[in-house]
Amino acid sequence: MNQDYIKPDNWSIIEEGFDASRIKSSESLFSIGNGAMGQRANFEEAYSGDTFQGSYIAGVYYPDKTRVGWWKNGYPEYFAKVLNAPNWIGINVIVNGENLDLNTCKSVDNFKRELNMKEGWLSRNFIATLPNNIQVEVKIKRFLSLDLDEIGAINYEVKPLNNDAEIIFQPYLDSGITNEDTNWDDKFWDTTDVCHLNNQAFIQAKTMKTDFHTCTFMESEVYISGKPILVEHNIKADSNKVSFSYAYSVKKGETYSIHKFGGYTVDRNHNKSEIVNIAKQVLKTATKKGFNQLLEDQKQAWSTIWDMADITIEGDVKAQQGIRFNIFQLNQTYLGKDSKLNIGPKGFTGEKYGGSTYWDTEAYCIPFYMATKDQKVARTLLEYRYNHLEKAIENAEKLGFKNGAALYPMVTMNGEECHNEWEITFEEIHRNGAIAFAIYNYYRYTGDYSYIPEKGLEVLIGIARFWQQRATFSTDKNQYVILGVTGPNEYENNVNNNWYTNYLAKWCIDYTLEQIEKIELEYASDFSRIAKKVKLSEKELALWKTVADNIYFPYSEKHKVFLQQDGFLDKELISVEDLPKSERPINQKWSWDRILRSPYIKQADTLQGFYFFEDQFSNEELERHFDFYEPFTVHESSLSPCVHSIQAAKLDRMEQAYTFYLRTSRLDLDDYNHEVHEGLHITSMAGTWMSIVEGFGGMRIKDNTLSFTPKIPKQWKDYSFKVNFRNHILKVNIAQNKTNFELLSGSDLEILVNNKPVLLKSDSLRAVS
Repeated sequence: MNQDYIKPDNWSIIEEGFDASRIKSSESLFSIGNGAMGQRANFEEAYSGDTFQGSYIAGVYYPDKTRVGWWKNGYPEYFAKVLNAPNWIGINVIVNGENLDLNTCKSVDNFKRELNMKEGWLSRNFIATLPNNIQVEVKIKRFLSLDLDEIGAINYEVKPLNNDAEIIFQPYLDSGITNEDTNWDDKFWDTTDVCHLNNQAFIQAKTMKTDFHTCTFMESEVYISGKPILVEHNIKADSNKVSFSYAYSVKKGETYSIHKFGGYTVDRNHNKSEIVNIAKQVLKTATKKGFNQLLEDQKQAWSTIWDMADITIEGDVKAQQGIRFNIFQLNQTYLGKDSKLNIGPKGFTGEKYGGSTYWDTEAYCIPFYMATKDQKVARTLLEYRYNHLEKAIENAEKLGFKNGAALYPMVTMNGEECHNEWEITFEEIHRNGAIAFAIYNYYRYTGDYSYIPEKGLEVLIGIARFWQQRATFSTDKNQYVILGVTGPNEYENNVNNNWYTNYLAKWCIDYTLEQIEKIELEYASDFSRIAKKVKLSEKELALWKTVADNIYFPYSEKHKVFLQQDGFLDKELISVEDLPKSERPINQKWSWDRILRSPYIKQADTLQGFYFFEDQFSNEELERHFDFYEPFTVHESSLSPCVHSIQAAKLDRMEQAYTFYLRTSRLDLDDYNHEVHEGLHITSMAGTWMSIVEGFGGMRIKDNTLSFTPKIPKQWKDYSFKVNFRNHILKVNIAQNKTNFELLSGSDLEILVNNKPVLLKSDSLRAVS
């Protein structure tokens, strides 16, 4: 834990007291989004202090030319950057000629910022004394509508406390923005038109290179003591900005307020010639409803989400706050409405990682969306990869692979690889396995096999072809090896025979061969179509099987464990507990050379394989590997604590599991990795959900049956969650001495509890001790 200023609360993230040193961290933590756009919690009014400005539009990016010291063949030509979009939230506030700026105020008192996760809004309240000694009370509330996902709304109230004052609201749009993260300081946006009509304004801008056309828009209404008033406004416009000025003489104790509606229309969703007209329609709908009704709609929309996705924890407020924060941010980032979108590691909260798609989606996010939404959302995420199959084949061809071998990108916006670190682009090929595993996991959980003959088998074949070609026959070992890779532990590069990668390769080929056999027998027309399309032959399948049956796995007889890679035991095996705290995190304190030579593990690597393929290993094998590798794990990846929490729970090490749970659930809230100012760790938040449902709840699929092994940390009185399993909505409540199962919808369902069958009847409660 590296920060502790967020107040514990079951439903809200709360900051009390103004502290300029926390601005960037709070801008991340209090971010808001609605799946179509999002923004850091920047102030609406001017702020001259240190800040990280960020508003983002889903799917809009810029191909920033790769910048490296030494170019190598096969490098991606660009790194996709999520773009800081034109700003629509700005409202300058001028009081008796003085700008309201918390960085220059004489004092800021009673400052409170709240992100209400239950209802989906962000607020700030404070009393400020300006340099001219005018004291004002300010209240702001803002949200991005879930129902009308092209618009957001702001209510900004100012009350002079010690004198009458002329207050000017200046709502504005600004497309003259820059990115915090850029390789070459390129210009990302080209403003093509700035216009205004009555109380409305519009800026049309397009992205350079990618040519996304956007319209940023706003409309404002002003009020005195809650009653609408007409105020003549002055207009100022230039090539990148348009602002309106609403001046009013406000008596001491009166409240002057503005409702600002704004957002984006984009040619991803509309004809580019119509985006201004569409913006006008959106504004008409929003202003007709008004701020208060939009807010009520927002509360209802979030109530519907929480009804299915909520996890309750009794007796531990910080744990409760943590899991709800994670669930809230996941739903702000992705709702499954747009098949062309995916889940970026930072979501709408920052620019690191380019805002693109990683293997995190398949490994961590799909289980969350399968259980808390429905199988359509999860299938949409699978189809995202199917739609990028041709690009994956192209990616492999650039590296010398052939015959339809597919290498899915480590980082992508449109299917092309766009990560500019060679050890990631060329070596971290295990991502292919996660994509295949997600297909298997989807069928295992939903029972929907139709995706595999319709689309999934083509993906599996491309991946199997890649693994067969990537393996090399070693005459010394008389087995197939996979050389020069990086596993999930990115603190080792260019290693040979990473166990997790080799195991995934074998599993992918074996699973693909099984599906080919099944589809040939049961879906003959699909098989014929696919076999003809991909030119599949018996000779090729035989070669795949030869590789899979003879792949090499490094193993230590001394330790009775699979080795993370061939040279792991050559390292100086000093455990993490013997590292001075002053040298942590090592990725910020050590040279990269020192990290690569160390035994320290960034995140679950071998143990990631034991998580995916748990049923292929005994508890004793898991325990042996956990005890060997966890002491060398520094958990400096956000994806690390959740896997270890799940496995610690399985091993009945509940105190350790609970510690890992707190770390994953409060990773950003408590800034464990000293980097929350850069944005949140969105995709790993799905791992927090997994830590409870799969870890403490012990949820698994065994022999096509939903299974639970319930456990509970001693710090909790009870906890509950819901899952949607094959159109059965099941509520699970786990207390210290008993577990209740309630089937809320669907026909009777037999489940396993501690490996014993339990029959659940619709709308009935079943207690299990």
